[in-house]
Amino acid sequence: MRAVVHDRYGSPDVLRLEDVEQPVPKDDEVLVKVHATTVNRSDCGWRSGVPFFTRFFTGIPRPKHKILGSEFAGEVAAVGSSVSKFAVGDHVFGACGFGTHAEYVCMRESRLIAHKPKGMSFQEAASVSDGAIIARRCLQAADLGQGRSIVIYGASGSIGTAAVQLARQTGAQITAVCNTKNLELVKSLGADEVIDYTKQDFRKNGQQYDVVFDAVGKNSFRRCRRSIAPGGTYIETDLGFMWHVPALALFTRLTRLFGGRRVTLPFPKYSEDEIDVLKELIEAGKYRAVIDRAFPLEQIVEATKYVETGQKTGNLVITITQEGKQQ
Repeated sequence: MRAVVHDRYGSPDVLRLEDVEQPVPKDDEVLVKVHATTVNRSDCGWRSGVPFFTRFFTGIPRPKHKILGSEFAGEVAAVGSSVSKFAVGDHVFGACGFGTHAEYVCMRESRLIAHKPKGMSFQEAASVSDGAIIARRCLQAADLGQGRSIVIYGASGSIGTAAVQLARQTGAQITAVCNTKNLELVKSLGADEVIDYTKQDFRKNGQQYDVVFDAVGKNSFRRCRRSIAPGGTYIETDLGFMWHVPALALFTRLTRLFGGRRVTLPFPKYSEDEIDVLKELIEAGKYRAVIDRAFPLEQIVEATKYVETGQKTGNLVITITQEGKQQ
C-alpha cells in the first residue's frame, strides 16, 4: 500500500510517499481502507520532534511511528474474528494515534471508530473527530452553562470551530476571537460576539469572562488573567506547556491566588463513547465540518507546510481515493 513515511525528525521535507506492507487486522481489530484523512497541529509536532520532550512518546533518536495521521474516514476492508460492531463494506470514521496517512490502517473496534454519519462525505467525516474531542474535553472542565461567558481565542481553527459549536449547546455567552476573513464563519457556528484580533485585543476591552479558552496555544494565563473573572478558568491547549509537568499541579494551585482563578490543561478522552456523542450531534444537525481545503496524498509536504503557517480555517483534508475526493 502507499503511505507517507518519515524516519527522522525535521521539516515537512522529511516526509515521503512510498510503498509499505499493508497491515493485517488482529482478532479484535478492523482494517479500514482510508478514503480521507487530515493534517493537524499534532502531526506537525510529532514530525518535528519539537519540543524535545515529545520524543519520549515517539522515539528519542528517531521516530518509532513512521506513518503519521490520526483522523480518518473510509470503508471497512476486513475484520478480525472477534469483531461484532462492524462488517466489511461499512463506512466508518474516527481517530487513532498514528497511521492514517496511508491507504489502510488497523484499529481496535473498541477505540475511536463509528459508522459514518448519514449524509456526510468522507472528507467531512475525516475532519471532525480530533478537534471536537479535544474541545469537548476542555469545555467539560470549564463548567459552562446558561449565563456563563466564554471567550474562545483562535475560534476559526480546528479546535476553535469545534469549541464554538459545542459551547453553543451549553447556552453560554460566546465571544469568538479570529482574523477578519473568518468573522462571518464563526458567527454562523454560534458565536454571540466576534472580535477581529488584527484590529482589537480582547485582553484590553475591559471585559472579564468566566472562561478564557486558548484554542491555538498562542496566549498564556499570565497575559490573560485580567480578562478572567474571579473564580474563572483559563484553558490551555498547547502541549509545549507540558515541559512543566512536574510543576503543573503546583502552578494550578498558585493561579488560585489571583482571585481564585485556575488554569487547566485537560487531556482528551479518546473513547468510543466520545465518537458516538459526536455522531449524534452531527446527525441532529448540531455540529458540522469546517474544511479549509483538500490536498491529494501526493501533496502531503505542501499540505503540511500550509498547516504550519498557522492560518488554516478549520481543518485541512488529505484525500487518498477517488471516493475521498467526492463532496
